[in-house]
Amino acid sequence: MKRSGIFLFVFLLIFSLNLKAQKFEKLVQYVNPLIGTEKMGHTYPGATAPFGAIQLSPETDTISYEMNGKYNGDVYKYCAGYCYEDKTIVGFSSTHFSGTGHSDLGDFLVMPTVGKLQLNPGTATNPENGYRSRFSHQNETAEAGYYKVKLDDHNILAELTSTTRVGVHRYTFPKSDQAHIILDLMAGIYNYDGKNVWTYVRVENGNTITGYRQTNGWARTRTVYFAMTFSKPFKSYGQKNYDGKQVYNGFWRKFDQTKNFPEIAGKNLKMYFDFDTNENEAIEVKLAISPVSQANALENLEKETGNLSFDQVKAQTQEIWNKELNKIVIKGSETEKINFYTAMYHTFINPTTYTDVNGEYKGLDQNIHKAEGFTNYTTFSLWDTYRALHPFFNIIQPKRNSDMVKSMMAHYNQFSMKMLPIWSHYANDNWCMSGYHSVSVVADAIIKGNYLGDAKEALKACVETANKRDYEGIGYYIDKGYIPAEKSGTSVSNTLEYAYDDWAIAQLAKHLGETEIYNQFIKRSENWKNNFDKTVGFMRPRLADGSFKKDFNALSTHGQGFIEGNSWNYSFFVPQNPEALIEIMGGKKKFASKLDELFTMHLPDEFFADTEDITREGIIGGYVHGNEPAHHVAYFYNWAGQPWKTQAQIRRILEMQYKATPDGLGGNDDTGQMSAWYILSSLGFYPVAPGSEDYAIGSPAIDHAVLNLENGKTFEIEAIDQSPKNIYVQKILLNGKEIKNFTLKHSDVMNGGKLSFYMSSKPRKQFYLNTNFTNISH
Repeated sequence: MKRSGIFLFVFLLIFSLNLKAQKFEKLVQYVNPLIGTEKMGHTYPGATAPFGAIQLSPETDTISYEMNGKYNGDVYKYCAGYCYEDKTIVGFSSTHFSGTGHSDLGDFLVMPTVGKLQLNPGTATNPENGYRSRFSHQNETAEAGYYKVKLDDHNILAELTSTTRVGVHRYTFPKSDQAHIILDLMAGIYNYDGKNVWTYVRVENGNTITGYRQTNGWARTRTVYFAMTFSKPFKSYGQKNYDGKQVYNGFWRKFDQTKNFPEIAGKNLKMYFDFDTNENEAIEVKLAISPVSQANALENLEKETGNLSFDQVKAQTQEIWNKELNKIVIKGSETEKINFYTAMYHTFINPTTYTDVNGEYKGLDQNIHKAEGFTNYTTFSLWDTYRALHPFFNIIQPKRNSDMVKSMMAHYNQFSMKMLPIWSHYANDNWCMSGYHSVSVVADAIIKGNYLGDAKEALKACVETANKRDYEGIGYYIDKGYIPAEKSGTSVSNTLEYAYDDWAIAQLAKHLGETEIYNQFIKRSENWKNNFDKTVGFMRPRLADGSFKKDFNALSTHGQGFIEGNSWNYSFFVPQNPEALIEIMGGKKKFASKLDELFTMHLPDEFFADTEDITREGIIGGYVHGNEPAHHVAYFYNWAGQPWKTQAQIRRILEMQYKATPDGLGGNDDTGQMSAWYILSSLGFYPVAPGSEDYAIGSPAIDHAVLNLENGKTFEIEAIDQSPKNIYVQKILLNGKEIKNFTLKHSDVMNGGKLSFYMSSKPRKQFYLNTNFTNISH
């Protein structure tokens, strides 16, 4: 046995004994990765490790992003590559986003076939004309770290598992002298002509190849290196180049590069590897990726999988998943456990690891760096995840969240523009969505005592990002206190989100004793008032001359100055100062009535018919849970003195928007934000304004939970007499002492202890009306 193999064996033995010693519950059985794969959830069902760099999953079609020179709307269904409604599988690729509303990736698509070699994927209606295959959900299994499906047209059983950086395929073939494994290097998600910049492949020996792929997509400059090994030597191999004729062909034309040629390059390549197989013969394929080099990809492959078999990798990864899931142990029905632990699974997929086993990664400057003392992460969908995912990590994954903030600081330091990330992946910022919400994540981690880096340097990065005048209207925002509607189609939502982010910076400055910065940004945090039109009671686009834009419609999502929302939802986007919002809207009674109207109105189809990611299922009244801007709004009843309505709406949202079915998510999971909302709300509290130590109390939907914290303490939650009817909180005790302001502090959780909810079918309205609710810090 090789030294690396001995090392792996000893490591796994110790790891396994350690897991058994901790007596973890078998929670991996409750994860169903198929939840969210139908309709708008945009999750994928394939195999990944917690926060894994590899996401090995099936693709069910090859829809192009472009049609007749324009955006092809049908491509939106394939943000995660897999659409539950489809009947065919094209292949299995190594990189995916989970739950996003835009996409990229889909690298290194692998497909096993038998019979005549076909390098064309074929069509969904006629799969026999290509390498794709029909499949049935009856012959499909998806688990945490494992996926299996029968490819009916080829009579091949396909299985997938994964480590952090290596995807492992196992294909069980029928007897054939025409068995093939295709490597389609042209395939990708949100693909179009010209997206592939360059591809290189080197055949190292009879069962190993290496190479890289560079694309220009959502990430403008993205290079992914790979190393791929087969458990059985291929008898022959070849490639086809789809680049078309070029004026200059060079002198590589002296060779026949189509068959058994060890070094190929081009923009659009497909490769195939031929085998003779016996009946039920399994061929395993290991494919490792790296952001740095082919050599690092080989090292990742050797260090993480070595001589491990498919079954050993699967067992190892599922044990790791089980350990992660045991960070929260709940009691409840099987359906409740499936929803809860699948939500935990989805929160532990992103952000993704972006360092090789040797610590190297590619930075924003496109140079190679080494992460010293931390794991570098990528895939930061911050417009979504600052709200609940990162606050959830501050409780359950504080060390990882600290590393994520360090990754954001590395992004800032390596970036020529000196900004923290907006939406980053693979050493790029794709600038998607509004706000500069990395500052919220940074502030929240530092204020809650989790960040292990230089806090003052982090504050400096926050301030510099917030003062980037030439980025999306910030200059106008600083000078005028709002962004004129003539200057931006998302002027209102940008102003509101900047104001919240500025409040987060102010809280960080206050925490660090930086009074001048605090004063500057706490003043900026009130800029939301400049877009509130008291004459109509809504946030409204404002023109450069100070007047409000005419032709205003509070229900419309188009041309009204908002992104992924309308004024009805965004008018409540002042999480940093609900008291002032209540006052400007006419006081608690009127404010609560307006919330009532939001949750009970009928939103006509015309107001979301042209919105890709929202259907009727994702809407409650006019409240759109499938998009994030109003995720905190149900908790605002607390500040209006009517917390029983918070409790009722939270339970309504949990029941309507989260189901243990493939179509069980009411909107994009958005790299775990929707799932984090579910987890925290099910536990009974939610971070209305990250950057504060306060959590707003809701209505717990589980009977009992134990949070096993990284500091070695436990926080126990019990909901006495909780049921689908008993949704109202009668009394809350923290370590035996009553909480009367419906607020839980972060330190209360992290210090360990017991939170007890006493539930009933009727609210204590008179008690609530006499209660003074806490103020968020200013």
